Amino acid sequence: MKKLLLACATVLGASAAVAETQVDIGFLRVDVPQPAVLSNLDPIPENEGLAGATLGLTDNNTTGRFLGQTYTLIDQNVPVDGDVIGAAEQILAQTDLLVLDAPAEVLLQIADLPAAEGAMIFNAAAQDDALRSDQCRANLFHTIPSHAMRADAMMQFFLARRWDDIVMIAGTHPDDVEWAAALERSATKFGLKIRARKDWAFDADMRRNASQEVPLFTQDFGEYDVLIVADETDDFARYIAYNTWLPRPIAGSEGLRPRTWAPVVEQWGAVQLQSRFNDQSARDMRPRDYAAWAAVRAIGEAVTRTNQGEVDTLRAFMLSDDFELAGFRGRPLTWRDWNGQLRQTVPLVTERAVVANAPLPGFLHQHNELDTLGIDRPESACTAFN
Repeated sequence: MKKLLLACATVLGASAAVAETQVDIGFLRVDVPQPAVLSNLDPIPENEGLAGATLGLTDNNTTGRFLGQTYTLIDQNVPVDGDVIGAAEQILAQTDLLVLDAPAEVLLQIADLPAAEGAMIFNAAAQDDALRSDQCRANLFHTIPSHAMRADAMMQFFLARRWDDIVMIAGTHPDDVEWAAALERSATKFGLKIRARKDWAFDADMRRNASQEVPLFTQDFGEYDVLIVADETDDFARYIAYNTWLPRPIAGSEGLRPRTWAPVVEQWGAVQLQSRFNDQSARDMRPRDYAAWAAVRAIGEAVTRTNQGEVDTLRAFMLSDDFELAGFRGRPLTWRDWNGQLRQTVPLVTERAVVANAPLPGFLHQHNELDTLGIDRPESACTAFN
């Protein structure tokens, strides 16, 4: 295989040969135009995703040193309007293992390339539910949680707290619309209902006008238990808190947030992962960093357990009941064999604390409680993994 080079090293004084395994992993980040937002207080790091993959590579090589395994990273960054397909084909010519930080439409273009047939592509950024359902691909695996997984985590919390009178403010960016739709589907799934929804279309500078505009905007919601804000572009949600007509909890993109990963996650050895990442990158680990780290570590775990680097072997092992990844999440991470999604808990966090960790107690499943989050087997329209 392209990604696996085998060399025999003769041990001095011994007649036996030790097999060494070289595993090349590709990482491709595709830049997209960023929408204009009201505040730039939280800039996106230039190495987001790549920093996580780099730490995963270090972890793999730490273990691999004792097992005759060496891992290398082939990374490329495609600028806005750059040659995405050319970059992908260049990496796929060298390895059949590729971690992608790219939007959904780009993921599908790359997954459908002739060069990607038989490869394993790991989605570390796109949360679109369709990628796990009717738009799934047999060569596409997902380490980033879907919108549905995050939405289900939040609805479980609302149900446990008996917050059943829910209202929502949603942005108009496509990512906001996708997130809002996932929240509405999840509410229905758990027997809840989002009673009222308003779309945010203000052109005014909320840094100056929030205290006047937001109370009027939320006044006609009347009484409610919790306000969801769907603002995936991090544009206006920060100006909603403490400015609503009624003093009520806020969740979604502000306040109580369902996150892939956050600096406040500290249990189950997570502090150690946070510390190592900070030492490497001089910043906190972000969700796409964690998803890229998990993808690289999943490859390393499969290579270690099978003692092979063939993609067919790795894929079969990852989708089997024997695969488990210690992901500092309180439970072993495993793959859903019907759509390639990595099972994982979803922490519900505020800026300074973990409030809950979904799935919450009492939400049971006949096979795996983690499957109460996101698209379960009976709900899935994915047929590529059959």
